[in-house]
Amino acid sequence: MSHKRIPKRKAAIAAGSVAALGAAALLLPNANASQDGAAEAAAPKTLKAADASDLATQLQNLLGDAFAGSYYDTDSRQLVVNVVNVSGDKNNVVVQAKKAGAKVREVENSTAELKTAAQTLKTDATIPGTAWAVDPRTNKILVTADTTVTGGKWDRLESTVQSLGSGMATIKKSAGTFKTFVSGGDAIFGGGARCSLGFNVTASDGSPAFLTAGHCGVAAEQWSDSQDGQPIATVDQAVFPGDGDFSLVKYDDPDTQAPSDVNIGGGQTVQILQAADATVGTQVFRMGSTTGLNDGQVLGLDATVNYPEGTVTGLIQTDVCAEPGDSGGSLFTQDGNAIGLTSGGSGDCTAGGETFFQPVTTALTATGATLGDAGAGAGAGDQAGGDQAGGDQAGGDQAGGAEAGAGGDAVGGDQSGAGDQSGADDQAGMGDQSGAPQDQMGTGTEDNSGLTDTH
Repeated sequence: MSHKRIPKRKAAIAAGSVAALGAAALLLPNANASQDGAAEAAAPKTLKAADASDLATQLQNLLGDAFAGSYYDTDSRQLVVNVVNVSGDKNNVVVQAKKAGAKVREVENSTAELKTAAQTLKTDATIPGTAWAVDPRTNKILVTADTTVTGGKWDRLESTVQSLGSGMATIKKSAGTFKTFVSGGDAIFGGGARCSLGFNVTASDGSPAFLTAGHCGVAAEQWSDSQDGQPIATVDQAVFPGDGDFSLVKYDDPDTQAPSDVNIGGGQTVQILQAADATVGTQVFRMGSTTGLNDGQVLGLDATVNYPEGTVTGLIQTDVCAEPGDSGGSLFTQDGNAIGLTSGGSGDCTAGGETFFQPVTTALTATGATLGDAGAGAGAGDQAGGDQAGGDQAGGDQAGGAEAGAGGDAVGGDQSGAGDQSGADDQAGMGDQSGAPQDQMGTGTEDNSGLTDTH
């Protein structure tokens, strides 16, 4: 049996599904409350990542144009909020932000100034192989260029960045090439392409559907859950390139069971409870049909990526690895929040790289779909009738090789870690790891001690 060398940096869930989020909400304290004495001295609260995201949304509304971004400090487990031009009445809302538990810091660049700088980059430096995103930790725009940006293209990009001013943007080179992670010719399957199902949803007309990448939706109209299998779903809406990379695909059978969860292999699922906006600094997990379950951190928001096919805006930038075939796969948190759909990037799961994701919240708003069960019962791959031609849908071997990394056992792979993935990786703690230790999702630990063989 052949061996494939992969990094041991894999994430696994201990057993069963992730527990539901607590019902407690973060509410801003009354503006007149003063039981803590000097509000200026209020200590930042220790928060879970999901609670920090909720608080960030509330504070953005409270602070208005004084708000200049926020991020989650994983070491201190605190929400850091950037503010600008703090004086007069604005100082009062900053006091409230501190009372609410955030760590507040004054920065130079406002949200409006960063947006203006991004617009300049769009106008003067829309070059294939470039990307930029707002990084609230540096209060700058992070500009990245892949290996195709050389010579006059690099000079043009560097000149544009310099024109923004010394404190507005930073620029770095990527070791790879930006591309969408769709794999042609080998395996959801459609038009000779293989992608990954992201999240099951309910379409605005009440029919069961799922979200995946837009570049998958424009590549083929009909999609199957096995290579060369009969279509089970048809594209209803697709956006790519342009203002996003997402598509809504409706199941052809209106009785399809499509629960709101992500199958991570080994008979384990993560219950998806709601959609949420990404917060820089938080840990996220990605499931895809080629590389399975991997984790990383959100690095930037409102990213613009100039793919060979065109420019895509409004994405999330992360350091979670991905490879061809992972496109459309789900990005989520251990608390069961749906965050994004895999769009593209550079690198792989051996060397790492930059990756970009379509925000789920934006895709839901644009398509009119909602997260939640479109039907009760089995996994999304158990399509109204049980076993599909070419394989056992409930966890057996699929014709074609790689697992869908979706809301059910949907796309041609060995689910439950039960067999060879024919080119895809077994998941740590889910398949045969030759005695490798299992990293438990939610412990905050990961094994980075090198490479290991997997069967």
